[in-house]
Amino acid sequence: MPKIVFVGAGSTVFAQNLLTDILSLPDLSHSEIMLYDIDPDRLQTSALVANRIQAQLTTSALISTSLDLRQALDEADYVITMFQIGGYEPSTVIDFEIPKRYGLRQTIGDTLGIGGIMRAIRTIPVMLQLAKEMEVLCPDALLLNYVNPMAMLCWAINESSKIQTIGLCHSVQHTAAQLSGDLEIPESDLDYVAAGINHMSFFLKLEKVAEQGNIDLYPQLRERAKGQIPLRKVSNTVALSDEVRYEVFRRTGFFVTESSEHFAEYVPWFIKSGREDLLDEFLIPLDEYPRRCEEQIAQWDSLRDKLENPDTKFEPRKSNEYGAGIIHSMETGQERTFNGNVMNTGLITNLPTEACVEVPCVVNGSGIQPQTIGKLPPHIAAIIQTNINVQSLTVRAVLEKNKDHIYHAAMLDPRTSAELSLEQIWSLVDEMIQAHGEMIPPGLR
Repeated sequence: MPKIVFVGAGSTVFAQNLLTDILSLPDLSHSEIMLYDIDPDRLQTSALVANRIQAQLTTSALISTSLDLRQALDEADYVITMFQIGGYEPSTVIDFEIPKRYGLRQTIGDTLGIGGIMRAIRTIPVMLQLAKEMEVLCPDALLLNYVNPMAMLCWAINESSKIQTIGLCHSVQHTAAQLSGDLEIPESDLDYVAAGINHMSFFLKLEKVAEQGNIDLYPQLRERAKGQIPLRKVSNTVALSDEVRYEVFRRTGFFVTESSEHFAEYVPWFIKSGREDLLDEFLIPLDEYPRRCEEQIAQWDSLRDKLENPDTKFEPRKSNEYGAGIIHSMETGQERTFNGNVMNTGLITNLPTEACVEVPCVVNGSGIQPQTIGKLPPHIAAIIQTNINVQSLTVRAVLEKNKDHIYHAAMLDPRTSAELSLEQIWSLVDEMIQAHGEMIPPGLR
């Protein structure tokens, strides 16, 4: 009976999805599930939801909760992280509002840019402490990380700890599903290879499975890229554009796996001061992450009441997250392939070996085996390298307690360097560090 620990289980909806995935698999339906969070109220809600899911699926899982991390981790087999250090307030608000005063605008701010740098600075120490506890309490456990900034966190953990770690994102499978709709092809008929770094992987192969031999879908996608790109509905009230990544596809020949609102802030081409025409042309939603946060906060009370209401009927639905399948494969030996974030031990030969890359991985009873890609197209590797530069310096700042590297990371960030002078960058970082206060680890304040 594997013990699976959810760290940050107060992220109720995400925890609900993963728990449904796990308990829907008969071989895992008897697992020991430990829910851990620092917020007792949200933890209680998640526990109620977990028990309702279990009742609905009639499983024999043992579900418990803890506010004590060491108790939660003791003898764990799998640890799943799903938390946000600093929350929406104060940290996300700081990450957006202070840069905005400098004319530096963001969309999501959780992966790269000044927002991603600061999120990493305050999150890496927490992840390293978690890994340190795991080394004592469950040294053989697998850490499945869903926390952003994915690449920087996995890089720091892998460089500092012997705990086996895999970074999991849903960008690749979500984009594959979207492209199957765009091309009017069943998702099950897609055969693809995507590789790069988290939030900047590209489809190196995109084909339709056919009896007479696979058919390259890129010519069809190029024809689609010549026309109007329909909006992508993300909620009942909001639809977003994919113009950015279709434009990148037109210019590079490869389709990126992350959404347009994310990708727009990883490069210097789309968000520019005084260029509202670009925002209009590519329909770029500035401050999109704060909008989502505020929407979720406004809906939380009604959602919690619904989740806690015994009359609410649950219809457990499986998600397309990789986590449950990975655990199932390691427990049963059933082989699966997924895209994971791992250290680049020669997997992509024209990216730095010390970087964290996102590549196809095979998982079975022998564990996780990342697959070798070889060389990326040179222009794709060059684009990715601009992001790795920032990741590397941010990780070095924390691991070496070198405050100067925070400024250096911002100095080399594609968006920040395109907008601000060096003096402005230094002043901005000073303000951000001061505003985050004790969220910033000692030695970097």
